[in-house]
Amino acid sequence: MANRQVNLTKRIQTPHGMRYCPVVLSANGRVKPDCVHVNGHEERHPEGAYYLEWREGSKRIRLSVGKDAQDAGTRRLRKEAELNAINNGVSVLPENGNGHRSLAATIADYLDEVKLTKKPKTLAAYTTALGYFSESCRKMNLEEIERGDLLKFSAFLRDEKEQSPRSVYNKFENVMTFLKAKGIRGLVDKNDWPRFVEEEPEVYEREELDKLFKVCDVEEELWYKFFLMTGMREQEVMHCAWPDVNLARCTITVRYKPEYGFSPKNYREREIPIPAKLVKKLKAWKAKSDKTCGLVFPTAGCKPKLDFLDCLKTCAERAQLDKENFWLHKFRSTFATWSLWAGVDLRTVQQWLGHSDMESTMRYLKPSRSQQVREKVNQIFR
Repeated sequence: MANRQVNLTKRIQTPHGMRYCPVVLSANGRVKPDCVHVNGHEERHPEGAYYLEWREGSKRIRLSVGKDAQDAGTRRLRKEAELNAINNGVSVLPENGNGHRSLAATIADYLDEVKLTKKPKTLAAYTTALGYFSESCRKMNLEEIERGDLLKFSAFLRDEKEQSPRSVYNKFENVMTFLKAKGIRGLVDKNDWPRFVEEEPEVYEREELDKLFKVCDVEEELWYKFFLMTGMREQEVMHCAWPDVNLARCTITVRYKPEYGFSPKNYREREIPIPAKLVKKLKAWKAKSDKTCGLVFPTAGCKPKLDFLDCLKTCAERAQLDKENFWLHKFRSTFATWSLWAGVDLRTVQQWLGHSDMESTMRYLKPSRSQQVREKVNQIFR
């Protein structure tokens, strides 16, 4: 039988998102620490972790082996020897003698990797989910985890932590992502996953937005009309820069910003058309902006603005509106819903929002509650 090959890669940050790149070997065959091949060129990337890659039939398997180059190289050789022994009918012990990895140590290693490659909010979500899993699961080793442990985890979140059905699902999904990254698959089927009822996205009524904007000053009004008329996420607005804004073409591009450590969600850049009334406001804003700072909405020290939500709550109180009904993502929901009500096709709205799948966009296909629709209903049953 042909020998099986195990490749060693490193997952690094590039201008186009995260990539698995082949490692660089020195003349003596040892792995050169932090060096990878990117598009045929050798580059140094201290961030990220090393991964083993091999094939099981048509399926590609990836296994994280930490951040130490020499240890990763040694584990590649061991894994290749193990696979080839199995391929030739030889019974072998796994690489560390008993095939077991400490659950606690593996979680710690995984969170270190998430910290290097994901946003702080993502790290916080994984930290909480894996912390709860460690609390509910009494197994010492990763390879000892069974289907029952995952079912108990769902019940633990629901009963002990009193999590909502949606939160239970999200944390279960985070744990499953962790297990998959560590080569643990097939423990549960689709019927074992927790279920939740997808809530209908809330949107702003035009009347309440009129009241909100009426009490805003020029700067505040621009902030929240920018959110409303672009459908951009908070982090995207925070890191929006003037080179992203094409006032002649009436478009805004969401781009990777390495200088701020910002990447668009799913690492996808996209272009969003903006209405003439927003273009007019942005032209006036740009004319009086600090020319030494590239951000559209910077702080006094040319840093991304972090308190959009707090300012929105203050504006809502000023307008004598319930501040609990105002949050930033609601502008995005309103943008999507109004666009679909106006007849823009789903695929286009998906592109504007930067969704990776159509299902996420279809959530905003909700019935219109406009006065015109009410009049049509009245005509039907007059």
